Amino acid sequence: MFGTLNLVACRSTGPGNAPSSVEEAEKQLAKKHKKEAKASKREMKKAKKAFWKLQTKEAKKRIKKSEKAQRKAARKKKKQGAYDWQDQERWN
Repeated sequence: MFGTLNLVACRSTGPGNAPSSVEEAEKQLAKKHKKEAKASKREMKKAKKAFWKLQTKEAKKRIKKSEKAQRKAARKKKKQGAYDWQDQERWN
């Protein structure tokens, strides 16, 4: 039974099933990358859920508060734009 499954898997990746054109190969690669991205996203979701399950209520509040502060600082930095008064040469 295992040999049959192994042969089927080998046959699908063998030279007989190779794409005939560049477009077809790109299409297959895009499909493969999309499938891998979806699996990765699923694993990340599981990891986040496990992480949050392990945290205490106080830790969850502290993490959320620090993330909010980081987002606020990033928005402020983005809004400030190219001019950064702390990055002037005269302060050095």
